[in-house]
Amino acid sequence: MGQCSMGKLRHGEQPPLLCLHLGDGCGHTVLTAQSGTLSSRNYPGTYPNHTWCHWQLQAPPGTSLIVAFGDVDLESSEHCTHSSLLLADPERGPYCRNAVPATPLLVTNSSAITILFNSTSHRSGRGLLLSYASSQHPDLISCLVRGTHFFQEHVSVYCPAGCKDIEGDIWGNTKDGYRDTSVLCKAAVHAGVVADEVGGQVTLSREKGITLYESAFANGLHSKRGSLSEKRLLFHKACGDALEVVAFNASSWWQEVDMLGQERSWAAERAALGTPSPSWAADPSTDTAWLELDLGTRRNVTGIITKGSAEIYDFYVTSYRVSSSRDGKNWRPYRGSSGREDKVFEGNMDSLGEVSNAFIPPITTRYLRITPQSWHQRAALKVALLGCQMARVRAARPYGEHPSCPWGLPALHTPSTDSTRFALQCPASQRRSLPTSPSPPAARLAAHPSLASPWTLRRQVGATTQGLILILLLVPGSHVNCAVQLTQGGLSAPRGTPDVEVWDGGPRC
Repeated sequence: MGQCSMGKLRHGEQPPLLCLHLGDGCGHTVLTAQSGTLSSRNYPGTYPNHTWCHWQLQAPPGTSLIVAFGDVDLESSEHCTHSSLLLADPERGPYCRNAVPATPLLVTNSSAITILFNSTSHRSGRGLLLSYASSQHPDLISCLVRGTHFFQEHVSVYCPAGCKDIEGDIWGNTKDGYRDTSVLCKAAVHAGVVADEVGGQVTLSREKGITLYESAFANGLHSKRGSLSEKRLLFHKACGDALEVVAFNASSWWQEVDMLGQERSWAAERAALGTPSPSWAADPSTDTAWLELDLGTRRNVTGIITKGSAEIYDFYVTSYRVSSSRDGKNWRPYRGSSGREDKVFEGNMDSLGEVSNAFIPPITTRYLRITPQSWHQRAALKVALLGCQMARVRAARPYGEHPSCPWGLPALHTPSTDSTRFALQCPASQRRSLPTSPSPPAARLAAHPSLASPWTLRRQVGATTQGLILILLLVPGSHVNCAVQLTQGGLSAPRGTPDVEVWDGGPRC
């Protein structure tokens, strides 16, 4: 039996979905607080005879459940008596090959669903693959959806948890993009924009394809090398620049003496990615070692790139843990999205290639420590960190003039064209009623001529006494819904919201 627990809630936070599954016919199953993926045993191979599985899902009060039918391939029979998928509370189905769901997405009005699968004797059938989410994520898609499913230039969808291990190919990498025939949510995990354990909102652009897509190993997934495609997928990820490391330190390092008696130091400072060989290597006489990176000041760290010795030696770290510290004395282990246990990252498989891993959620720290858990021949590596700087909003941030409202293009003045979070500022005299749905064309707003993607206006919250609009924004490159209040002087946080910080030139809650 598997289940997702309620866990500890913050003040004002809703309880998560409650879910469990049981039976000998259950296959790949990942059930989390906001979404999940489940399949029959052996999927996409033939499901076994005489098996069954029950999944029970419960949404928090005030929300309902959405189910995405990725694949339902159960052998045909009259009234689906031999093999069937049935949704109960409320009842939907039974479904099989000759009675498939009418639509790929089922929006229920219920906060509780029981999913029942059973089989008797049969000859063929892949079985079933379903995903679910709460009604807070109406743009849920299946793990099987490919980039070719979409035709618009900009795409924003919700990927459920559990897509990483579903069969399906991806071609390409984060830097150059992915072939549009790649399964989208699996590519999003590879790109490090969502964590497979929890899923999340994904925004991307469909741009002109390239001649060759290079393979890469990132976030526990291998992508393939692929040829020319008409379109490629570029995921939006704010806060992913290379961070400067001002100092390296290590618990130990190897002082090599070759056959000619010449010494070579594999010291901590050799760990900077891009420096000539050798790399850092721990003293071979120790079983435990760590490498420490000092960023000079607190940074938002969103990812890490590792590499082996990359010379005549075949040294590399195959797995490692990460911990962080703000003062260099008190260390906190990184536990990832689950928060239950220290996360072990998959490292390199040879001494030459680079491997990327994302920190979701990001780490806010000055010091970061890497502790190898396993290695080939010797604990040795080069490393680079990705992220961005953090700064508190201390002064008013001008947003310039706004020649037309509410659907005109404001003349926004920002410190960086890479900024991904903006807001529309409208005097009360020009304000009109704002749509509550992101679907109408009027709700799609261009943020700035220098930005490739628009942002979506989710809903109007109200207006201030100064005549400016208080709005809720969902921004590409971010998974945070953030209410911000606009004033003539700049930005301020409305009462009852978290502090607002500057993150790549835009406000972040």
